[in-house]
Amino acid sequence: MNRGLYSLPIDGAEFKQFCGGNAGGENETCVEFAQLPGEESAFVLADSKPEGAGKEVRFTGAELDAFVLGYAARRGLTL
Repeated sequence: MNRGLYSLPIDGAEFKQFCGGNAGGENETCVEFAQLPGEESAFVLADSKPEGAGKEVRFTGAELDAFVLGYAARRGLTL
């Protein structure tokens, strides 16, 4: 990918929510995830909490895979 991830448009991204923890009201424990439209290997994670509104982190597919595998290993989770 030659362009920076943050220069890619997010319009039309189809976000899915992953919720858990039950630490607050509706959407208080959710992370939103989407593939950036028209990109094979560009993803965005966003915070659903009101204080996190509009904040996001973007990853290439390789970066996201490395994070997920490392997180799972550190937590003792199996995929």
